[in-house]
Amino acid sequence: MAKFNFTLNGAPAEVDVDPSTPLLWVLRDHLGLTGTKFGCGVAQCGACTVHVNGGAVRSCAYTIDSVQGADITTIEGLSGDGVHRIAQAWIDHQVPQCGYCQPGMIMAAAALLSAKPKPSLADIEASITNICRCGTYARIKQAIFAAAR
Repeated sequence: MAKFNFTLNGAPAEVDVDPSTPLLWVLRDHLGLTGTKFGCGVAQCGACTVHVNGGAVRSCAYTIDSVQGADITTIEGLSGDGVHRIAQAWIDHQVPQCGYCQPGMIMAAAALLSAKPKPSLADIEASITNICRCGTYARIKQAIFAAAR
């Protein structure tokens, strides 16, 4: 066990866990933030996507010892004052069906729009590699373009 300090959704956080614990399980089991979902456990599906120092990472394969001193944002912290513009675009374009992948998908889209405010279709297709089992990819792309406007 070891103590790790970082900023979580704008506030200081500290956990005392095994250094090899995946960030996903620290967020869910130790800090009670269940918006980040477990999907595959091997960083392929993207359901567990969060931001670390502004970049999108798959938290199931990102150990807690790699985030010492980092700035972490989860879906719960994406917007401090209501519905984030990307989440609103998701609502407006009726993106979710089952909704399970959507927190990770929104976090990936937020990282993309932060890096590239006016993405092209090629940018979206290259950056949003999360898997949606319901197949709502066309609506996801529409929502990202709407959020970019």
